[in-house]
Amino acid sequence: MFEKKVQELLNTALTEKPDFFLINFEIKPGNIIEVMIDGDNGVLVEDCIAISRAIEHNLDREEEDFSLQVMSAGITEGLVHQRQYTKNLGRSLSVKTNNNESFEGELVEVDEDGFTLKWKAREPKPIGKGKITVEKTQKIAFVDVKKANVVIKFN
Repeated sequence: MFEKKVQELLNTALTEKPDFFLINFEIKPGNIIEVMIDGDNGVLVEDCIAISRAIEHNLDREEEDFSLQVMSAGITEGLVHQRQYTKNLGRSLSVKTNNNESFEGELVEVDEDGFTLKWKAREPKPIGKGKITVEKTQKIAFVDVKKANVVIKFN
């Protein structure tokens, strides 16, 4: 009952802010509510506060004692939602698939089924000695992703 009410309040809060989407929702023992959100244009502290208030102000602490944490998905969190891929177009991703293949490249396309990475690789020349630089692409279905992270580069 408590979990259902919290879920309904969360859904209402997210419906009122359509550029935000849920990454994770969990109620741990002791009524510790954890909500992780992301947004098409990022998430500010004020956004987390607004979602928190939408939930907290509609629950009665006299009925249920609870703790509530609303946080944004950090850069170190893996990508789990299609909208996160769209928001990161043009950035480098490191991807591991369910069959343990690894890819790293620029995210160049996202559709409803998956995404495409592009990168440059050095390969042996077809004829003769030496190597040439070739451009590679890989289409990866969302269902095949074991883990995907944005690659953080410091210049």
